[in-house]
Amino acid sequence: MDSKLIKVLLVDDSVIALAILKRMLSSSPDIEVVGTARNGKEALELIPRLSPTVLCTDLHMPVMNGLEFTRAVMATHPLPILVVSVSASEGSLNAFDLLDAGAVDVLSKPRSGLSPASPELASELVRKIRILAGVHVFRRIQREIPIREAPIAGLKSRLQIPIPEPGKDVRIVVIGASTGGPQALETILGRMPQDFPLPVLCIQHISDGFLQGLVDWLSSKCRLTVKIVQPGELPSPGTIYFPQEGTHLKIDGSGRIASSPEPPFDGHRPSITITMRSAAHYYESRVFGVLLTGMGRDGAEGMQEIAKAGGVTIAQDEESSVVFGMPKQAIDLGAARYVLAVDEIAEFLKKLAADGIRGFRPANAADGSDSGQAGMTK
Repeated sequence: MDSKLIKVLLVDDSVIALAILKRMLSSSPDIEVVGTARNGKEALELIPRLSPTVLCTDLHMPVMNGLEFTRAVMATHPLPILVVSVSASEGSLNAFDLLDAGAVDVLSKPRSGLSPASPELASELVRKIRILAGVHVFRRIQREIPIREAPIAGLKSRLQIPIPEPGKDVRIVVIGASTGGPQALETILGRMPQDFPLPVLCIQHISDGFLQGLVDWLSSKCRLTVKIVQPGELPSPGTIYFPQEGTHLKIDGSGRIASSPEPPFDGHRPSITITMRSAAHYYESRVFGVLLTGMGRDGAEGMQEIAKAGGVTIAQDEESSVVFGMPKQAIDLGAARYVLAVDEIAEFLKKLAADGIRGFRPANAADGSDSGQAGMTK
């Protein structure tokens, strides 16, 4: 069998839905449906025998539903999971509970049900499965396990270049993410203290209609205020801002947040690079830029702008990224002054807040040494 073949296991309690999904995938020569299951328990029994590349599952099923199935898969034999369900529709918190459990992406079924004559949906299904076939997934531990409190001096900086001293008066954090981003954002933002002294601008690539659901879900996980920006607002400490759907988030010449309808940049609107670039232009060295998991290169050039201005820049490492595309692009450009695991990024920001913003500098910049030369990620 061709080693490049994407083997898919479909899990849905509807015989009709299974038949339609199989038909949608049948025209793609690089995708083969290797099995079907009517619930999560059946699917778990099939996984060791079929060795699928990607799992597609419904949410509501008897015996073991999609959420229980996702948790079981990620605890026993982690695989990329695409949830295909009407219950993971636009604005639904179900979608983000599934992502939190370990699913990589969701595809909403039309409320009228699947139709074999839906070329747009079939195309999107194939596109998402191809993306998931290349992602990195890892075993999920139970959230009850205590989080390691890593001191800033213990963080491993894996850099190719010496770290210059950044500006000593950091004023804003800008975070960009794509595939795998909601989980990474929850890990980082969920650990921020209620008195975190900086505003946070977040750009997450997400399907139309899901932004409010993401904001509501993160609000339930964070001590900070999470909101969709209103144009003209001044960034406020302890507030996490997302752009309005279909617009770029920018900082204007007066320091206020603006929503721009200008064309997509590198295929994205909102674009991480657009936001990072505008923040670097206004705040110069006082920007803390973070680029998380995601496919493509959006944000790499924006991180480069922040780095050139003297700001702090962090890229998520390969081991903790679902897709290492965007962080790798930033690293390859020399734009990432730190390369850290997602847990380490959270602790870095917490330490920054705990020590006070003024006078902050990286631990290995204090004596001018470059302690991270040897450990560069791939």
